[in-house]
Amino acid sequence: MSINRIGLDIKQSEELAIKLTDLLANYSVFYQNVRGYHWNITGEKFFELHVKFEEFYDEVNELYDAFAERLLMIGGSPVSNLKGYLAITSLKEASGSEKSDEMIGHILDDMKLLVTEFKEVLNVAQEKGDETTADMLITTIASFEKHIWMLSATLK
Repeated sequence: MSINRIGLDIKQSEELAIKLTDLLANYSVFYQNVRGYHWNITGEKFFELHVKFEEFYDEVNELYDAFAERLLMIGGSPVSNLKGYLAITSLKEASGSEKSDEMIGHILDDMKLLVTEFKEVLNVAQEKGDETTADMLITTIASFEKHIWMLSATLK
């Protein structure tokens, strides 16, 4: 059995590394979509949503970096270009022409998809005995679930 520098089985970490690579692609696309919404928001909800979208992309930017570093720690190598992200993401790029309620709806849908995928990666991390990655995911899931609740209430 070969162990990596943080004590995880190298062979078992490979599946987790693939899952984290996919997660990072989603973070990148999600970040860019929300950043674009922040730039392009107009209308009566401008002030409220402009600030909220910035909060979202700031949070995602921190998570993106933390998960990329974790991927490196377990022996993976993050994709680091847009072409690569777009090839593996499960999210759609924003068009840039969405209205405010459409923006909220897209963010909500993306967060729901991301939470589903986070839970899949969480299961893999726990199966592989990587409690640090699992903890990162649990914290992220809790945050996104709160955002989902708030965005859903906003659209009612």
